[in-house]
Amino acid sequence: MRGRVIAGMVVVAFTVFAILAVLSGRTVAQSPFGDANAEPAPFNPQMAALMSMLIQPRHTKLGLAGKAENWPLAGYMLKELRQGFAVVSKAVPRFKGLPVPDLADAAMTQPLTLLDFAIKLGYQRQFDEAYESLTKGCNACHATTDHPFIVIKAPDASPFPDQDFAPKR
Repeated sequence: MRGRVIAGMVVVAFTVFAILAVLSGRTVAQSPFGDANAEPAPFNPQMAALMSMLIQPRHTKLGLAGKAENWPLAGYMLKELRQGFAVVSKAVPRFKGLPVPDLADAAMTQPLTLLDFAIKLGYQRQFDEAYESLTKGCNACHATTDHPFIVIKAPDASPFPDQDFAPKR
């Protein structure tokens, strides 16, 4: 008897669900996420997402490549980091009321220039100093935009276990 009652309740619940689906214009099999054939909504990335995708991994890889004295990889990551800042500046031109391109220029121009010099000449000490300056620039920008709790540092270890940072000899 109890099993029949439960089965009856399931049938009633399914029927109510089907009626509501029809009344709302959806079929029972439609995805709750919308029409898969519809045009995608424009991508409006948030600053945190861009920093996590474009800047922080490149900062980390730049540091790891420099530490390993892999100057070709360090040069490549420096170029990628510069491009990342350009993308962020274009995608989010103002953040917390401040102009992102100006913030990036103020915090990054000198360290990036010094890194370029150190990488091209293979100077480890100058690279380390410029990388530290770059990292301080990141943290100064975070403080300026009311995010002093986001503290960037040189990597202790690689979060990229599938990438070898040692130079090819």
